[in-house]
Order: sequence, then C-alpha cells, then structure tokens
Amino acid sequence: MLFSFRQKFGVLNLKNLRFIIMSEASKRKSSDNAEAEVKKQKTDAEKQEGSADKDGKTHNLKVISWNINGIRAFLGKNGFDYFKREDPDIFCLQETKCPESQVPEGCKIKGYHNYWYSAETDGYAGCCLYSKKEPISVTKGIGIEKHDKEGRVITAEFEKFYVVTTYIPNAGKKLVRLDYRIKEWDVDFLDYLVKLDEKKPVILCGDLNVSHLEIDLKNPKNNKKNAGFTQEERDGFSKMLDKGFVDSFRHLYPKKTDVFTFWTYMMNARAKNVGWRLDYFVISKRLVDNLTDSLIHKDEMGSDHCPIVLLMNM
Repeated sequence: MLFSFRQKFGVLNLKNLRFIIMSEASKRKSSDNAEAEVKKQKTDAEKQEGSADKDGKTHNLKVISWNINGIRAFLGKNGFDYFKREDPDIFCLQETKCPESQVPEGCKIKGYHNYWYSAETDGYAGCCLYSKKEPISVTKGIGIEKHDKEGRVITAEFEKFYVVTTYIPNAGKKLVRLDYRIKEWDVDFLDYLVKLDEKKPVILCGDLNVSHLEIDLKNPKNNKKNAGFTQEERDGFSKMLDKGFVDSFRHLYPKKTDVFTFWTYMMNARAKNVGWRLDYFVISKRLVDNLTDSLIHKDEMGSDHCPIVLLMNM
C-alpha cells in the first residue's frame, strides 16, 4: 500500500499521507454513492413504468396499442424496434392500410402469432393483432357487413378475457360521417361489446376517435364542432362507460392534463404538445382490481399517434 502511494505521490510525511488516504477514501465513497444513485434512478424508472401498482401488485400481462398510420411507413421508420424493445404479450396496430395478402415480410415477428384484417378499399383503415400466446379463437369484424367491409375490428379470445382492437370511424371533415358514426356504428359496436362482456371480461384498445373530456385535448373550446369532440361522439363514449366499462387511464389519472396520443403533422403540433387523447384501453369494470397501470408513451415517434400501454395482473 505504502509502495503504491510512493509511486504516485513520492516521499510523504505522516501528515500528508493521512490526508491523501482520506481523500482517496472520499473519492471511492463518492463513486459508490453515484453508482447507488444510478441504480435508484433505474429502479424508480421501472416503477414509473408500472412494475407495481400502489398496493405493490406486479403485472403479468402487457398489452400495447398503436395507430401506426400505415404499415409500410411504419416499417420504414423502424417502428418494430419499439415493439421488440417493449416485449409485450399482446400488441395491436390500427390504421395498417394494407391488404392481408400484401403484408410485408418484415411484419413477421418471431415468437408471435399475428392476425390481420383489411378494408375492401386498399390503403384505408385496417388493423392487426399480435400475441405470444395463441388465442382460443380470433374473430374479424362484428358480424355486420356494412361495418366489416372497412376492416375495423379484431377480437381475440383468451382463457380469462377478450382483447378487442379497433379503429373506430372518424366523423370526417364537416362531420360528413357523424350520423353513421353515432346512429349506426356506435350502437352496433356497443351491442357487440356488451354481448362479449356477458361471456368474459373485455379489454378494448385502439383509436376510438373521440376525446371524451375537455382535458383530453388541448383546445376544447375551439373544437366542439369538429370530428372527435362533438357532443354526440362524447355522449357515445359515455354510453359505453355506462354499460359497465372503464377508461383505464382516467380511472388511474382522473385530473392529469396535457397527456395526448395524437398530434397533427401540421403547425409543429407535436413539439408544442397541441394534441388529442384519441387512443384508449377501455376495460370491463370487473377488471379494475386487476389494473396495474395505463401508460402513454408520448415520446415514441413513427406515427402521428403514440403508443399506449396497459399493464394488468391477471
């Protein structure tokens, strides 16, 4: 020990030697503290990602939903890197805009079963569902031709629950499809969900094309007559909740503001966080006790929407 100090510092008197030893010890302590802080930050980050709820309950089911605004563009932006990094049990995509017969080779992910449903019109709507565990059954559509021709719903049945992924119709510019959305789609789709819920609890995910509350979009006052925030669309969402379903995010974070899942590409909206919360995990009320967390990964790029994550203990 003394030899190494002499090599480093030359000939030392006892006083100086004591000072140097104390200094070296202090440096090691600082280094150990820094390492401990890094570990703590990592642990805190894992907790923030919903590894356990307030009661310490850990999740054993991870579901991700993302409106990708076109599978080909998504692949071009390496969107599946996020998918592989997050390693969910189930992963749902909306607005795939790709015929089932033309799904790119890059969409085959090792370890996952995948199911695609496309619209009759090429380059429009569509959705898909990936699952590590093979579902008991998979249903495409809701059994009504006028809705199903747009490729908007896939239902996967598992032992304890259903997962339904959907891309709900947009009311459109000047609200040209509002009547269809409210008087036809919403009525039939809710009836479909209720019938599923009578058999097993339901996890609904996707782009529901509505901001339910004023805190779910940046500029509510200016959008009350625009698609996604009309009173009729919001009332339709409320009717779904009244039938025994729960908005998982608002259940956990009832007053949280400035959390959105969609930003228009125009006017630098995403950088300014001028957005809408259009993407949801809606769960059967009897699954609330199984809910661990509901997250919005707002910093993930690859689409004009961001992914959302549901963590459950099933």
